[in-house]
Amino acid sequence: MILTSPSFQNDGNIPKKFTCDGGGINPELQIQNVPPGAKSLALIVHDPDAPVPGGFTHWVVWNIDPAIPFIKEESVPPGSSEGVNGAGEAGYAGPCPPPGHGAHHYRFRLYALDSPLELPAATRATELEAEIGKHLLESAELVGLYGRP
Repeated sequence: MILTSPSFQNDGNIPKKFTCDGGGINPELQIQNVPPGAKSLALIVHDPDAPVPGGFTHWVVWNIDPAIPFIKEESVPPGSSEGVNGAGEAGYAGPCPPPGHGAHHYRFRLYALDSPLELPAATRATELEAEIGKHLLESAELVGLYGRP
């Protein structure tokens, strides 16, 4: 399985428009080579460099249709569910590292699962990860960098 973005290269800089310094919208993500047995996809966007215990989660999405070839910019995949990010809100929170901390690594992790998941709307990344562990077929990762002077 392959996860890419037309907006930034793996280990490349995330454009400002996708951060708290811009529009704070999610970038387009392109999905390829989903395993044939996948019944759903899940996505977690996480910053392990954030100065809080365990890092900061920017987006939690599950029950993404495995047949979709991309997640559109500034959108939630149709029919999917969003959980709670590190700010305690549903939806995408753009990268927003503290000034002067250098570039943080934003890990966009896509998971192919053998089943759709039944989870409440207030699900956090750790809870989703526990369910992913029971249903994982394959995963892919795209890393973007963003820092503020």
